[in-house]
Amino acid sequence: MVILHGAGSHKESHYDFARACAAGGLAALAFDARGHGESESPMDGRAIDDVARMADLLRERGDVEKVVLRGSSMGGYLALAAAAEARASAVVAICPAPALGLATGVRARRFPFPTDRDALVTMLKANDETAAIRALDAAGTPVFLLHAEADEILPPDLSRDLHAAAPAHSTLTVVPGGHHRSIQHDAELQGETVRWMSRALR
Repeated sequence: MVILHGAGSHKESHYDFARACAAGGLAALAFDARGHGESESPMDGRAIDDVARMADLLRERGDVEKVVLRGSSMGGYLALAAAAEARASAVVAICPAPALGLATGVRARRFPFPTDRDALVTMLKANDETAAIRALDAAGTPVFLLHAEADEILPPDLSRDLHAAAPAHSTLTVVPGGHHRSIQHDAELQGETVRWMSRALR
């Protein structure tokens, strides 16, 4: 499991889920995206390549063959967009952000992390999440979409639309109430995610 954090977050925010993976017998790797946490360089057009490199690192260091990408918000977008390059066996996307919204935020300097704006916007424009999930559906790659009904930042219809674009191999859970960050730290939903991943990897 490669764990991808959201915009303005860092790897430590997802150690609770990494521990849930370990308890379920799954190796997990969390890392700081460029411009976040201990990463020194600004986020740029290499964001998708970085995810693929982390997947390869987990295969090498964790001695595993199958890798799942699990991301929240911006990380949910990256999980979908990077799945093909990372050769992911499955994807979990929590309240995934749309590429267009991320690009708009980057151009307007709304995010609290350093970016190479032109390179990052170019990458976002070239990698649409709907096209990505359609390709995953065509390839038979399972995708688990989770969204809080009361998400105050990204409406749940974004995930409903993604599910509609990948009807054969995506699963959608919309949780009543909640907020933008509630699902990623909910112990019950973390457990359900680990169980879903175990089934998907079989």
